[in-house]
Amino acid sequence: MNLMKAITTVGGFTMLSRVFGFVRDIMIAAVLGAGSVADAFFVAFRFPNLFRRLFAEGAFAAAFVPIFSSILEQEGRERAKELAEQVFAVLFVVLALFVVLMELAMPWTMWFLAPGFDEVEGKMEMATEMSRIAFPYLLFISLVSLQSGVLNSLGRFAAAAVAPVLLNLVLISAMLWFRDTLETPGHVLSWGVFAAGVVQFIWLIWHCKSANFPLRLVRPRLSQRVRLVGRRILPVVFGASLYQINLLIGTILATLVADGAVSYLYYADRVTQLPLGVVGVAVSTALLPTLSRQLAAGEETAAAKSQNRGIEFALLLTLPATAALLVIAMPIVTVLFERGAFGPAETRATADALMAYATGLPAYVFIRVLTPGFFAREDTTTPVRIAAVGIMVNIVLNLFLMELWGHVGIALASSLAAWVNAAALAVVLKRRGQLSIDDRLIERGPKIALASAGMAAGLLVFERLIAAAYAGAHVANICALALLIFGGVLVFGGLAHVLGAARWSDLRALRRHRIEELGDS
Repeated sequence: MNLMKAITTVGGFTMLSRVFGFVRDIMIAAVLGAGSVADAFFVAFRFPNLFRRLFAEGAFAAAFVPIFSSILEQEGRERAKELAEQVFAVLFVVLALFVVLMELAMPWTMWFLAPGFDEVEGKMEMATEMSRIAFPYLLFISLVSLQSGVLNSLGRFAAAAVAPVLLNLVLISAMLWFRDTLETPGHVLSWGVFAAGVVQFIWLIWHCKSANFPLRLVRPRLSQRVRLVGRRILPVVFGASLYQINLLIGTILATLVADGAVSYLYYADRVTQLPLGVVGVAVSTALLPTLSRQLAAGEETAAAKSQNRGIEFALLLTLPATAALLVIAMPIVTVLFERGAFGPAETRATADALMAYATGLPAYVFIRVLTPGFFAREDTTTPVRIAAVGIMVNIVLNLFLMELWGHVGIALASSLAAWVNAAALAVVLKRRGQLSIDDRLIERGPKIALASAGMAAGLLVFERLIAAAYAGAHVANICALALLIFGGVLVFGGLAHVLGAARWSDLRALRRHRIEELGDS
């Protein structure tokens, strides 16, 4: 398995997904704006999405992939397939029962998730109805996550990375052709979420079959290994999913701040998700099975090298992205969302939240890069304890900062809690001797930071020079933002090369997907 090839494959398709995701959110902002219908849909969507990331994408992958990879490496495909099918069957039954239970309990659950919605007439009922429509998405997407873990462990990253693209395509199609067919466009989108889960599930079924690894629905049986996966899923829920838990806490508190606050945080988070998804998800998705296999084979040196290159790759892309989001948040939000029902007031509120989220972007990526170091060694307890501290910090900061700065304080609290979590993970790994920063990372890390700072200064100057363009037509805004981004990339690339933060040989090695060359350049 080639780490750089895996990272670039997952990152490339994640970038494609984020592009379609922006098209989707641009359409939602234009049609729904940031009012009651938008708030209700975002809560309805975040509810199954939260459980998907907690129990499926985060916890499930972290618990299942190391065990599956170890069996695949040591006992062969048939034994690994037997485990995957057993887990598939048990997961199906458990999640089907859970979905039924949540559908029945939805009216009471919404009082916990969105307590402030009751202050607007009809908003609580609308959010409950949309949540009931969208929640079965959890069942399908969780099974998709299992299939993705299997394919990733087999070294097939593309099919699983394409699945989120399908979600966005289905929702875009729903907005284009069906948005006036139901009570509100929010109801149409909720049904689109449900349909997207079915489409993604069928997509991964076909690709597992193409990989000669079809997963049959066998009779559920709690074998010893299935129980082992189950025991590891529950603690990893918190260790792998701090970001989603913090978002949920922020969403709950935002319903108490003001009408539209949930929407401001959603749109700001969507922009933050581009670098977080492309870098953080790509590196962690590729790193976990790679580390698991290397450690199972006793290759400690290779595992340490993979960990260092993962951190370096994350720094190289995350720090300049953070700098850009802090400096040009307003132009980004203006171009992406300001049209139709989304006006200048919504733009300002969303941009403020985006800057607050951006301060925590490197921390969230570091969490995704460092946690595989625990999970690959089948340690799920330590990240749980660390995440629990981070969640408590987030709650305390939320209660304090939301009183000062409203929804912006909520976003800032989430970022500060992420830094606490990332720092603790790094300290523990370092003390155990499982994180050894090599000379190359020590040399290049500060240079990457300096190049990012230089790019931020350049963007600040460029933004002021072309600020007049943002008072013009929408096409002028798009051109101005494109010019800003292109100029920022040129400045960062030039500074990175001059300072030695990155070299052209790295790019050639990356293009050829050669981690060995990247490590030795």
